[in-house]
Amino acid sequence: MTLLSVNLNAVAQLRNRRDLPWPSVTGIARVVMDAGANGITVHPRPDERHIRRTDVYELSALLRDVYPEAEFNIEGYPSDDFLDLIEDVNPQQVTLVPDDPAQATSDHGWDFLGQGDFLTSVVQLLQRGDRRVSLFCDPDAGLGGVTAAKATGAERVELFTGPYGACYGDPVRAQAELVALAETAAAALSIGLEVNAGHDLTLENLPAFQLAVPGVAEVSIGHGLTAEALLVGFAQAVRAYNAVLR
Repeated sequence: MTLLSVNLNAVAQLRNRRDLPWPSVTGIARVVMDAGANGITVHPRPDERHIRRTDVYELSALLRDVYPEAEFNIEGYPSDDFLDLIEDVNPQQVTLVPDDPAQATSDHGWDFLGQGDFLTSVVQLLQRGDRRVSLFCDPDAGLGGVTAAKATGAERVELFTGPYGACYGDPVRAQAELVALAETAAAALSIGLEVNAGHDLTLENLPAFQLAVPGVAEVSIGHGLTAEALLVGFAQAVRAYNAVLR
């Protein structure tokens, strides 16, 4: 069964448009957890344009105190500030992404071969018995890429599904992206890496992804789920995504 982690960046970004406390990030976290989400994902950026450091601490306390079985996944580039935040909060999962701070959103995976030494040093800093590390991975990384990812010591890779989501309306391109994702996922699983996935997954394109790419442990979904929630509410959106995943 593939677990659902709900990314709350879009909720925080909407809140930040005004100097007001709503929509409440922790309030929406309660709604999605009560509706059956398995965890919460956030990607705090240095400019705090969506998730703020205070949100990270508040969400950590909420999950620890009210939803102790939930998983908190924090994504980010491993700057000194980010690493300090991880040590303060100690989430169950850290997903490292190679983002420039100015990027609007994550749009590529790590160069595992070229940046292997750097990633190994960061993974060693982050690893604990109660915490795993996942590395953002291009859909066409293949066996060579995931083998280099495993050599860093990370336990998981997260497949970047953005290219697939971007071309879902073109069946030929979408199928080619699914083939690349499936091959990379199979290669990762074959060498003992677990596989996550995320970016631009929707209720429309998720079923085909699930069929083509078996063995995914967790998907992190924010924008698509939030867009669906504008129509039906967050609780119903979570239930709809879980119906596909399960």
